[in-house]
Amino acid sequence: MFRSEDLPGRERFESWRELVGQSRASEVTSAHADDFKADMRRLELGPVTLLRTSFSPARFQRTARMVRQSDPEVYNLTLLLGGGMALTPDGGRSASFEPGDLHMMHSSRPFDLRAFGARTAGRPDPRVEAVGVDFPAALLPLPPDRLRDLLGRGFSGREGTCALLSEFLIGLDRQAAALGPAEAGRLGTIVVDLVAAWLARELESEEAIPEEARPRVMMRDVQAFIRRNLHDSELSPSAIAAAHHISVSYLHRVFTQQSQGETVAAWIRRQRLERAGRDLADPALSTLAIHAVAARWGIPRAAEFSRAFRSAYGLSPSEHRRRALSGGAGG
Repeated sequence: MFRSEDLPGRERFESWRELVGQSRASEVTSAHADDFKADMRRLELGPVTLLRTSFSPARFQRTARMVRQSDPEVYNLTLLLGGGMALTPDGGRSASFEPGDLHMMHSSRPFDLRAFGARTAGRPDPRVEAVGVDFPAALLPLPPDRLRDLLGRGFSGREGTCALLSEFLIGLDRQAAALGPAEAGRLGTIVVDLVAAWLARELESEEAIPEEARPRVMMRDVQAFIRRNLHDSELSPSAIAAAHHISVSYLHRVFTQQSQGETVAAWIRRQRLERAGRDLADPALSTLAIHAVAARWGIPRAAEFSRAFRSAYGLSPSEHRRRALSGGAGG
């Protein structure tokens, strides 16, 4: 068990970084290094390592040079519990993750991962909360080449086999203190079996999709990706196409066909305005400036937000907020 509060301030970040590097070798930096706060529980389950960690915002970079110097051939699975993450694998599509999402990487693949903290009722300082599992790639009974397209992607841990895996990892973390050496090894085997079942299910689902249904599935994937990334002001058709390994023209064609003519850009704008409108009508957010509400949904320019909102709803953002909070008719 590691607690940063047990160490002098100047030693906290380096000590935590050294612990992370034991199973997830990467260059770790943080704007909070001088006042870093972290807790970590490390549990050995035979060849499987379970990490329960809470830490200040940080950035993890594993370069091609680091891979060449040392590759332990392990899979790193992360279940995000609090905060947010943005991952850019080398040569792969970028993805962002929210609490409840699972993603997996392989130590042979370079990456750039940014972890963003969030404040909770029990902690005034922003933290990232996650459960991680590291295990040798040789334990997974699935061909590595078939898993390539699944690595670095975000999967919801709220449904299907993915939910079973997520619930097991959370339960395992909660019972960590009560586990004995003999059962720890068996539980490690169960973890790998659940990971294998989840990944096999994902592979079967993708391969079983009929040709005629693939545009609909692509549409759902694209919309889910957009919803997860609405906060990113740089979200664009080209970025979405790159994330899904398709051309921009194919993205536009599929989207307009599946949405009865609505363009990708129009759908993004509508989703942002709807969420901003919801936040403006939320009493709990009544002190949050209108421009801040717009920025949190990917519209950083106040004038642009005001024009788009009035065009969509026939009244200004401030009028919508005033009516909603006073109990009158909203936009």
